[in-house]
Amino acid sequence: MVKSETPSTQKGHAVRLGLRENWQQFTLLVVINAFVGGMIGLERTILPELAQAEFGIAAKTAILSFIVVFGITKAITNYYTGALANRLGRKNLLLLGWALALPIPLLLIYAPNWQWVIAANVLLGIHQGLCWSSTVVMKMDLVGDKDRGLAMGLNEAAGYLAVGAVAFATGWIASEYGLRPYPFYIGIALSVAGLLATLIWVKDTLRHVAAEAGQSGIAQQKSVFWETTWRNPKLGAVTQAGLVNNLNDGMVWGLLPMLLAAKHFTLAQTGVIVSIYPAVWGLGQLATGKLADVFDKRKMLTWGMALQGLALLLFIPAKTNGQFIALSALLGLGTAVVYPTFLAAIAGLAHPQQRAESIGVFRLWRDLGYAIGALLTGIIADSLGLEWSVAVIGGLTVASAGVVWTRMK
Repeated sequence: MVKSETPSTQKGHAVRLGLRENWQQFTLLVVINAFVGGMIGLERTILPELAQAEFGIAAKTAILSFIVVFGITKAITNYYTGALANRLGRKNLLLLGWALALPIPLLLIYAPNWQWVIAANVLLGIHQGLCWSSTVVMKMDLVGDKDRGLAMGLNEAAGYLAVGAVAFATGWIASEYGLRPYPFYIGIALSVAGLLATLIWVKDTLRHVAAEAGQSGIAQQKSVFWETTWRNPKLGAVTQAGLVNNLNDGMVWGLLPMLLAAKHFTLAQTGVIVSIYPAVWGLGQLATGKLADVFDKRKMLTWGMALQGLALLLFIPAKTNGQFIALSALLGLGTAVVYPTFLAAIAGLAHPQQRAESIGVFRLWRDLGYAIGALLTGIIADSLGLEWSVAVIGGLTVASAGVVWTRMK
């Protein structure tokens, strides 16, 4: 691995915090995070169709197994990325994540059975945990306290715009040329580009952490895990909302294509509807990230979660293509309001030297939502039907908004 850059190896170079002061490294990390998001978009539209068409899998729980595996591996990796970031260096963890991404598109192209797809999603979860967490923490290290919400808005916008763009592209390619191999060629290009850009141009940010720690008035926590998980009312409220947010995202990822197929939408139409949600999610964060630096985070999280829940509940009576596009956009808007606010809130409540670990704990629980959501909605869908799954998750999302409003006073 590349030797991480520490204060002792970079003496003589002044460290300045701020978005403008570090715009070149910041921009590079935004681009790299777009590549990371694109790797998720690779599967977003076509994997449920692949399960049914090529592997003959009909049970919703079995189809959603790839999201369960992805969520668990990403969640655990998030935690260890945060815990090891100061010890091993952010850049080294980012490099490892990209190295593990290289086999993913090849496994999906040549998979002879569903177990290969599951294996690809184990690697995808580890890759996402290492790479997305590292880019998040590095951007926070660079910008300091002033523009943290804006930084997260730009980071998440790049990632989720890429999810939407690649989801649309793979849906279109699959409708024109088949489910395999052509849609997955995009993944080969993304993984190679991400690895080379990190290796050649990315610099570690440990010195920025040390500089900010010397100026911080925030007390260090005795137990970062338990305080972030629930014990601290504000941190705990943010963490549970993150879990529920990704729980409903896991449901949308796995069941929305099936719901649309059951309502006789074509694969091309499904690709458009499915891509609208992450595209609005991504674009919206260009504005909502900065708003998180200005407005009350409690109100933003409450209304964002409530908006998501409303959109999900309205999926049930929706019938037309226009209605689903509008609801997909509404769901994306609600998610755009909360996503950068989550990270800005966690970072603002944590000591700089514990920030990476606190974010790792938050992202552990948040991304376990993928696994819980996929498993829960799969069981409900197989037992009671697709619409019941959507109703339950929509209700949980509204309830989560109430928890935020109550605990973040």
